[in-house]
Amino acid sequence: MMSKVNTRPLLNRRLEGLGTTIFAEMSARAVATGSINLGQGFPDRDGPPEIARAAADAILQGRGNQYPPGPGVPELRHAITQHARRFYDLAYDPDTEVLVTAGATEAVAATLLALVEPGDEVIAFEPYYDSYAANIAMAGGIRVPVTLRPPGFRPDLDELKRAITPRTRLILLNSPHNPTGSVFTRDELAAIAALAVKNDLLVVTDEVYEHLAFDGEHVPIAGFPGMRERTVRISSAGKTFAFTGWKIGWVTATPELVTAVKTVKQFLTFVSGGPFQYAIAQALALPDSYYDTLREELRAQRDLLTTGLADLGFEVYPPQGTYFVLTDISPLGERDGLEFCRTLPERAGVVAIPSALFYDHQEVARTQVRFAFCKRPEVLTQALDRLKAFFAERNVVPAPPPR
Repeated sequence: MMSKVNTRPLLNRRLEGLGTTIFAEMSARAVATGSINLGQGFPDRDGPPEIARAAADAILQGRGNQYPPGPGVPELRHAITQHARRFYDLAYDPDTEVLVTAGATEAVAATLLALVEPGDEVIAFEPYYDSYAANIAMAGGIRVPVTLRPPGFRPDLDELKRAITPRTRLILLNSPHNPTGSVFTRDELAAIAALAVKNDLLVVTDEVYEHLAFDGEHVPIAGFPGMRERTVRISSAGKTFAFTGWKIGWVTATPELVTAVKTVKQFLTFVSGGPFQYAIAQALALPDSYYDTLREELRAQRDLLTTGLADLGFEVYPPQGTYFVLTDISPLGERDGLEFCRTLPERAGVVAIPSALFYDHQEVARTQVRFAFCKRPEVLTQALDRLKAFFAERNVVPAPPPR
C-alpha cells in the first residue's frame, strides 16, 4: 500500500497558475496533428554552415568539451564586447563586464533572482514573454504591468510614470518587443531612461531581437545619460544566427551588476555550451552583409504572412521587428483566442499562440492571436493556403474594416 504524499500543494505557491508554457503545449499539438507550427519562435532552417562547422570543429578538437570558464570562454567575451562597440559604440570590459549564460532565458532569470528582493515591484510592458512572469514570481517580486495597446503598441509614458512607486526596483524592457513587434523609438527610450534616473531604478533589457528591426532602429537604452551604470543588457545568439537549440546568451553590465548576476547563475547551470561558445564568437564577427541579408529575408517573410492574413480577414498589426505578428480574430467571427488556437491545429493544420496569455489584463487581448513568420516562404504560403481552405469551408465572410 502506497504511503500518502504530504497533502500540502507541491508547487511553490509563487508559481501557482503558471503550469506548462503555452509554447510547449502548442508545439506538442503541432507534432500530434502534423500542423505547420507558426506558434513557437524558432526558424525552420539552420544558421550559417561555417558557424555550424566551427562548433563541430571545437568539439572534435576538444575545445569546450569540459567545463568552460564560469564567465564564458575569453574568445566569446571579447567578441561580445567588440559587437557592442561595433554596432552601438558601447564599451564593456570583457573580463569584468560580460557573463555568458544558457540563453537569454537564463540571463533574465538569473538577473531578476539576483536583483529583486521579495516585495520589490518590477515594471514590465505587457504583453510580455511568459518567462518574465515566472522569473519575477520566483524572485518574490510583484509584477506591475504597463500595457501596450493596438494598433501601434507604443509605450504609454504617463502610465509608466504612474506605475512607479517607492517599492519599484526595476523596469524590465524588451525592444524589439515580443510579441507585439514594436521597436521603441529614441524619444521613448530617452523618456524611460529619464524616469529610471530620476527614481534611481535599475533597467533590465531583453535585446534578443536586436538585429531584427525592420522599421526604425534598435537603440540600447544603456547608451543614454545615466544609464550605463544602472542597465543590465541581455541578448543571445539564437535569434540572430538561427541556432536556438545552442542556448548561448549573455549579460553585459557594470562589474558590480555582472557579479550579482553571476552569483545566481553559478547555482543554476554553472556553465553551459562550451563548444558552441567558440562558434558564436566567430558568428558575432560576421560581416555586415550577413546581418543585412538576415533582416531583409525576414522582412520579406513578414510581408508575405501579414499580407496573406489580412487577405483572409484577420485584423493585422504589422510588426516593426522580431519574428512575430499580432492579429485580431474578431473580424472572422471568433471571440476567444485561446479556444481558437487550441482547436486550429485539428481544424486547419496550423498552430498559432493566443496573445491573452502574455497579459495580466487578459480581457484587452481576448481576441488577439500571434503568428511567427520565421519560416521558409513556401511554408508560410502553405500555412496561408490551409487557413484559406479552412475559412472557405466555414463560409467565413470577413467583417468590413472600421470606417
